[in-house]
Amino acid sequence: QVQLMESGGGLVQAGGSLRLSCTASISSFRLNAVGWYRQGPGKQRDLVASITTDGTTNYADSVKGRFTISRDNPKNTVYLQMNNLRPGDTSVYYCKTRVGYLDYWGQGTQVTVSS
Repeated sequence: QVQLMESGGGLVQAGGSLRLSCTASISSFRLNAVGWYRQGPGKQRDLVASITTDGTTNYADSVKGRFTISRDNPKNTVYLQMNNLRPGDTSVYYCKTRVGYLDYWGQGTQVTVSS
């Protein structure tokens, strides 16, 4: 059983920054690709950023140049640095990883950006 724990969400003004963390319960986390997703009220859950085991990253067009995903393998943690936040970034943010054929999600962390 894999457990993912997100943290770092909160309330911030437009233009501000937050750093989200996703910490895994398994030491082999470094062997797994990880994605950050977000879901706003009444909306589908969309991929925001992802990072592979070798550090290759990918971003949604809406966050390119503002968000940075990174990983600290000894800490079993993946980060999402979010800069220049906009009200449209307000969502619950989730991290996800796949182990074998199963997807594991964290419980989510709320990010609210005020105008």
